[in-house]
Amino acid sequence: MTIEITNESGVDIDETVLLRLTENNLAELHVSPDADVAILLVDEGAMEALHVQWMDEPGPTDVLSFPMDELRPGTQEQPTPPGLLGDIVLCPQVAETQAQAAGHTTMDELILLTTHGLLHLLGFDHAEKEEEREMFGLQRDLVAAFHVSERRRRA
Repeated sequence: MTIEITNESGVDIDETVLLRLTENNLAELHVSPDADVAILLVDEGAMEALHVQWMDEPGPTDVLSFPMDELRPGTQEQPTPPGLLGDIVLCPQVAETQAQAAGHTTMDELILLTTHGLLHLLGFDHAEKEEEREMFGLQRDLVAAFHVSERRRRA
């Protein structure tokens, strides 16, 4: 599995946390170890440009996902085949603002946003109420599982 993380945001982020998170999430979702994903952290100006270009919406956003091979989560018996999952683009400055409003750390917000972006790469959406319940429930479970694994790692 190749997880490429590039930080062009100008914000100091512990990329190893995002790497462990993505590895953990992909394992939980039974995605092939030969699947590739890229995570790019950008500043507000770059994120705004992408947001306008791809979503036709003004202003920077927190996360954008660009799926490639339309892979879906697998099962233990039948993991997702190898392929290119796609790109997740994060904006730490927007994440920081959201984290303050939510009462948690910027890193906690980036963990949530990275998980959210990964689920979009795997075909999840939240346009309809039922989709939203499924996606956000899985997102909560993945983030909780990651926090448990991090506590075990530090113990």
